[in-house]
Amino acid sequence: MPAPTPPTATAAPTLQRRLGLWTAIAVVIGSTIGSGIFRSPAGIADKLPGPLPMLSVWVVGGIFAVCGALTLAELASALPQTGGIYVFVRDGWGRLAAFLLGWGQLVMIRAASLGAIAITFSEYFHRVIGVDPVAPEHVTQVRLGAALAILVTGTFNVLGVRLGAAVTNLTVLAKYGGLVFIVLIAFAIGLPQTGGNFTPALPDAPVTVSAFGLALVSTLWAFDGWADLSYAAGEVKDPQRVLPRALIGGTLMVLAIYLLANVAYLAVMPISEIRASKLVAADVAQRLIGPAGVVFVAVTVMLSTFGTLNASLFTTPRIFFAMADDRLFFPAVAKVHPRFATPWVAITLTALLGAIFVLLRSFEQLADAFVTAFLPFYALAVAAIFRLRKRPGYAPSFRVPGYPVVPLLFVVSVVYLLANGFINPESRWMTASVFGVLLAGVPVYYLTVGRRAA
Repeated sequence: MPAPTPPTATAAPTLQRRLGLWTAIAVVIGSTIGSGIFRSPAGIADKLPGPLPMLSVWVVGGIFAVCGALTLAELASALPQTGGIYVFVRDGWGRLAAFLLGWGQLVMIRAASLGAIAITFSEYFHRVIGVDPVAPEHVTQVRLGAALAILVTGTFNVLGVRLGAAVTNLTVLAKYGGLVFIVLIAFAIGLPQTGGNFTPALPDAPVTVSAFGLALVSTLWAFDGWADLSYAAGEVKDPQRVLPRALIGGTLMVLAIYLLANVAYLAVMPISEIRASKLVAADVAQRLIGPAGVVFVAVTVMLSTFGTLNASLFTTPRIFFAMADDRLFFPAVAKVHPRFATPWVAITLTALLGAIFVLLRSFEQLADAFVTAFLPFYALAVAAIFRLRKRPGYAPSFRVPGYPVVPLLFVVSVVYLLANGFINPESRWMTASVFGVLLAGVPVYYLTVGRRAA
């Protein structure tokens, strides 16, 4: 009688490369266009009360994002692995720096970003259904709605890459199309009526370097997301070709619509009114097409922020997944769902943290903390190119044009912004507290995973 055949070991489920070029571009756009272009212009115009400075800070923010995207396109083509920026920081600067990136994401960065986006979604959802979201008696209701939105989009992404990508594709069409519509009616109807509000180009008082820096932080909140596709690099088809094209193409498309949107706002409203407008796109639409315009913009903002939530919960949990796979985090976080082929534990963890944060913090607290905390890691990821280019075996399919000026310009810009955050009395203590939280990860590393690596 023959011996029984031993059972065949079943391979653990792994992430699969399912994202093509257009879906990858949609992820870049979907991660980037959220609430910023609808919410940030008022604060920027308040700090820079002149058409030329206001438009200039958007151009500078766009150049910043393009320089970063060009650099990460090269790094992603050479290292097309799940985790993106985490991988670039780890390979460029070592495991401690990579751990601090994950630590910052865990305790502050990602939850703050999700919370800020979700609050905006919930505010406009309540506005559409006739509930005043800023009334004190509705604050808890708005925050609960925001938490629910995070959990729903997290569920979409657990249920499969294709479902999450489909939601992203649909909402990208809605949000980009909504902005294009606002631009078209502003130029077609508003500009002939007003003749534009582009003069005087400069404010009466001179623009200070400090004010420009604070305004640039608000601009970078609107541009953030250009790097998020890199987190899911391990699931992109033909990554050496698709990743550079999607990162660069998506970022340029965002820059174009942002600049056109701000010119359109100025075509309809003077800078003094933009400064006082909490939702300038809605005010522009109301002037041009009446109350229906407000409803249109509110729905556009809802779809925009919901899509950004969905895209963020598709991309950034891959950081925790990659950390766990590297044994810098709990091993269970690296589990892949056997049916849906998604990093379901990492997504669930990220969604739960975002839901908790949104119940405890305001939009302004969440947005400012996110930008300040993530800027150092953007700089480390971009600066990794200087070290990786010197290593044998480094073979990217795309190389940064204008190297080393392009990545160096990005790094210098980050140093300026962080220094300005420490110098300016308005942001000094917030900046210091954010860095305190990040540096608290150093002893955590050496008391936990760093001991095993020693």
